[in-house]
Amino acid sequence: MCLILTILAAFAFSGLYFYQKRKSAVSKSVFSTMLMFWAASLMWSMDGVASVLEGEGFFDLSLEDTILGAIILASGIFVFAFLSIIQKRKTA
Repeated sequence: MCLILTILAAFAFSGLYFYQKRKSAVSKSVFSTMLMFWAASLMWSMDGVASVLEGEGFFDLSLEDTILGAIILASGIFVFAFLSIIQKRKTA
């Protein structure tokens, strides 16, 4: 479930990034967070491949994995907020 949640967050931040890019006002915090979520998605995908090679399923839909995904999302949003605050202070 953490793979699904991180992919959804990566797509959401990618959409925000490309929306900002079209308006010529790309935020470094959005770009950094987008890359962070894509890297986490890649990591969880490789973990899923390793699970399949060991004879298990690709997706882990357990409660523990869902909680881990929620923690990853909360951490990513916290980093985004932190980077946004730092960026606003530098421009002010």
